[in-house]
Amino acid sequence: MNKPLDPAATVTRAEVEDLLYHEAELLDSWRLDDWLKLLTDDASYYVPPNDKPDADHRFTLFTVADDIVRLRERIIRLKDPNCHAEFPPSHTRRLITNVRIIGNEGDLIAVAANFAIFRHRRHEPPRQFVGRYRYKLKPTDAGLKIAERRAILDAEELGAMGAVSFLL
Repeated sequence: MNKPLDPAATVTRAEVEDLLYHEAELLDSWRLDDWLKLLTDDASYYVPPNDKPDADHRFTLFTVADDIVRLRERIIRLKDPNCHAEFPPSHTRRLITNVRIIGNEGDLIAVAANFAIFRHRRHEPPRQFVGRYRYKLKPTDAGLKIAERRAILDAEELGAMGAVSFLL
């Protein structure tokens, strides 16, 4: 009897890094429609509360808890010139480090990485967002896709960081 393939064993860290670095490039250059193409049709995007990073969004108040429909709507709003929070768009630079494949959940590959995001906006002081990502990636015929993305901020409080209107 054949044992099912472990998806994490069929993907290299270099392939995962390429995806995460490409994602950072797309987000930093505000190529948001291209970024959406990296996601599965049932993708989720979460920014959990700092004190409960592993909480379930159905029972805990999250900063962001978007399914693919809400993500598409968020992208439409962010690209709209009437979106005063991001018009003109912020200048961001994402640094992704310590990328690790940490296991699998069924056919999904669990990945961890650290991030630092530097955000610059006209008439505002520069802001830094530091934390860790937790991804669930799905191998597809078109390559790896993001099924879930969780951005866990290291900040003790979010108030001093300003609005999180862009995609962490």
